[in-house]
Amino acid sequence: MSVITISRGTFSGGKTLAECLSYRLGYRCIDRDVIVQRAAAHGVSEQELRAALEQPPSSLATLNHRKYIYLALVQAALTEEVREGRAIYHGLLGHLLLKGGIGVLRLRIIAPMEYRIRMAQERLHLSRPEVIAYIHKMDEDRRKWTRYLYGVDWEDPSLYDLIINLEYIDIDQACRLVTGMTKEAYFEFSPESRALMRDLALASKVKAELALNPFTSNLEVEVEASNGAVTISGSLYEQADEVVRVAKGVTGVSEVTLRDLTPAEQT
Repeated sequence: MSVITISRGTFSGGKTLAECLSYRLGYRCIDRDVIVQRAAAHGVSEQELRAALEQPPSSLATLNHRKYIYLALVQAALTEEVREGRAIYHGLLGHLLLKGGIGVLRLRIIAPMEYRIRMAQERLHLSRPEVIAYIHKMDEDRRKWTRYLYGVDWEDPSLYDLIINLEYIDIDQACRLVTGMTKEAYFEFSPESRALMRDLALASKVKAELALNPFTSNLEVEVEASNGAVTISGSLYEQADEVVRVAKGVTGVSEVTLRDLTPAEQT
């Protein structure tokens, strides 16, 4: 069975849809809090981790690098959590952190502003102007954060397999629609999909370990894995030996290849 990611604006019905799908499909329902707690188990502050995921990027390079480290931890936590399939993740950047093509059904849920205002007022107990300002701020922060990390527009329809507008259909109808899609062969968690997800989980774990290790934590690298063979790309300089040592210490890594990129190659 597949993994489902749900991207949504604030108070757009994504959580409610995730809970409905979890009930119908028997999938585990995972939210950002679960992933943050798992990532924070490595010894980082949950409060700082949440702030790094919620706030738009700072112009200060040192703070931006800190966010890189947090994101590496979040990706490692998420891939480990969903690697066996039958899971629904409704949280920031799930469709980008897990990528498509490996048994992942990437949903985006949108809703009219009046729907979102009503939902927000019920939850937050704020005035209408306060709720509208809150929704706009949260949406803009997510837009900035997604563009900063991946250079893409959060609302770009090409990032999703299905976009559902709750203007004229309700959650139950949307739930039935998505349930039907999980039966399509493309979204089945085939042996090939499982292997690709395991590779992504291993690559993410290596990246997180490099981000945490004091001898390599200053680096920003890309990591790929294939059946235990790991390739690490970045400006490694004289830290290459430490990078290999840390990577080989990760359970499941059988060999390590380095690709030391020049600044020109990275841009």
